[in-house]
Amino acid sequence: MKSYTQAKNRLLKNRRVKKAYEELGPEFEVIALLIKMRLRKNISQRALAERMGTKQSAISRLESGQYNPSLSFLYKIARALNAQVKISLGSK
Repeated sequence: MKSYTQAKNRLLKNRRVKKAYEELGPEFEVIALLIKMRLRKNISQRALAERMGTKQSAISRLESGQYNPSLSFLYKIARALNAQVKISLGSK
């Protein structure tokens, strides 16, 4: 069985796959940051959801990449984690 890195490198040789992968990069970065922050603060998905007034399944969907959150949802998560949302735009 090939390693993850080998499989990823092989797939990214396809231009369409590479473009789609790069377009999802920022989304996955946000998810990874939220998960790291939640774990660093030792907060379960259920506890985070309770702090936000939502269901644990909503946090699970977000963390698994199955949900594209609104800006207001990100603000709620940030408040629940005692954090800030900072957004920046730049040119390519």
